[in-house]
Amino acid sequence: MSDVELVLRSTRVVTPQGTRPASVAVTAGRIVDLLPHDAEVPAGAKLEDFGDDALLPGLVDTHVHVNDPGRTEWEGFWTATRAAAAGGITTLIDMPLNSLPPTTTVPHLDTKRAVARDKAHIDVGFWGGALPDNVKDLRPLHDAGVFGFKCFLSPSGVEEFPELDAEHLAASLTEIAGFGGLLIVHAEDPTHLDAAPQASGPRYADFLASRPRVSENDAIAGLIELAARLDARVHILHLSSSDALPLIAAARRDGVRLTVETCPHYLTLTAEEVPDGASEFKCCPPIREAANQDLLWQGLAEGTIDCVVSDHSPSTTDLKTPDFGAAWGGISSLQLGLPAIWTAARARGHALDDVVRWMSARPAALAGLETKGAIEPGRDADFAVLAPEETFTVDVQALQHRNKISAYAGRTLHGVVRSTWLRGRRITDGTTFAAPSGRLLERPTRP
Repeated sequence: MSDVELVLRSTRVVTPQGTRPASVAVTAGRIVDLLPHDAEVPAGAKLEDFGDDALLPGLVDTHVHVNDPGRTEWEGFWTATRAAAAGGITTLIDMPLNSLPPTTTVPHLDTKRAVARDKAHIDVGFWGGALPDNVKDLRPLHDAGVFGFKCFLSPSGVEEFPELDAEHLAASLTEIAGFGGLLIVHAEDPTHLDAAPQASGPRYADFLASRPRVSENDAIAGLIELAARLDARVHILHLSSSDALPLIAAARRDGVRLTVETCPHYLTLTAEEVPDGASEFKCCPPIREAANQDLLWQGLAEGTIDCVVSDHSPSTTDLKTPDFGAAWGGISSLQLGLPAIWTAARARGHALDDVVRWMSARPAALAGLETKGAIEPGRDADFAVLAPEETFTVDVQALQHRNKISAYAGRTLHGVVRSTWLRGRRITDGTTFAAPSGRLLERPTRP
């Protein structure tokens, strides 16, 4: 223990075995031991005692649209990773679309990495994209270290990232299954979207009707069938329809290699409370009714839903018009996901252990990040220090993401992130930030 450089101490350390008083020993950016709370500090080590504030593993957010390069007026690596750090997130994986170019070839990935390299306050990895015309690029992207491949089954909202029809979906998934990759899917069936009333105007009820649950349900059913036939790994993005949960649970029982995420906005916001014209609440698939939300929480508690990630999808404020049909669909929540989920979770009887499992351990497992997602020896010394009982009111001007708009504006939330640590180094104390020290991550390869 003489080589220990840092000891972090708390009466509430959230470990895979539960929350307990402990001291966490760190050397060279890695956790080397979990010691009793009152353990003697090794000679030469620095002690950080957080008292009763909770010590969590840094969160892992596998669904973030950074939009850099190309749409940096929407967001960028500098602002997105600062917002993530302020919210207790120490690792994010960037989505392949909304940047120009999209991450759909190895040269495009190289461009993205070059832009991110000196701007990342936290660790950053990258998803690749699956398009109708880039099947030939999927294996090279996999070999270059992307964590998997994002596709849409309905229009993405940007013309440079078209959706996959049934034929192209089968071709892409066949290729991805052939090298053991992962396909992550925006699952809404365009046939049902085309048949639904088209949204226009300020009424949220009209927008909700334009994205019916059956669109999600049927898309997921089709993906389950295809994944089973090809023995492929498929991940369902941002589940909003609770109707799909029985399908997902049955597929899992049948051995289909299927994982599922949902997002803070589906678990904390409801259709009934969205004001007309308030397109800061617009996202696709949409925020649904309170009864649907209750069932999503049940699916999360039962393990049918694996994880909770942000789907941070920002834009400039002018694109958030009062017309739900025309407004950009996306919710900015990188900095607020942890307190938003903790506020709702504690009210439903869940513990911080549950939140850590949903927002750190399971996203890390999804991405194969074996050194992230837990406070235990051998993991990176990535931490979030949280004051769970303390509250704050969301002031959009205090948020770190580029455009100061949020569906959580004015809400009072439990859980103040006191500080965030990356590989044993404090990167923010909530108000000031260290110079960027994030690393660019590649998909781990196993022998």
